[in-house]
Amino acid sequence: MKNLGNMLKQAQQVQGKMQEMQERLGELEVTGQSGAGMVRITINGRGEMKRVTLSKEVVTPDDSEVLEDLIVAAFSDAKTKLDGMVAEETQKLMGGLKLPPGMKLPF
Repeated sequence: MKNLGNMLKQAQQVQGKMQEMQERLGELEVTGQSGAGMVRITINGRGEMKRVTLSKEVVTPDDSEVLEDLIVAAFSDAKTKLDGMVAEETQKLMGGLKLPPGMKLPF
């Protein structure tokens, strides 16, 4: 039972650190790009879009489909980068904490 108590204490500490991490994520900004940098999209750590930057060369009224595709691709690039950063930070927080199968944080 002592091990279970220690494990629960560790899990609570990790949960507190995860809440802190989620707060910091709101301040984090990640930029994705497409079209060799002609389209850039910046999102915060919560995945909310903050900025869209378009190169003049990519803005042509007669070819809006290409621009639409580039915007989607830039957002996807930013989201992939963000997901990787979040996974890395979560792994750091979890450290050596070994939870029983099926047990997830937060409780």
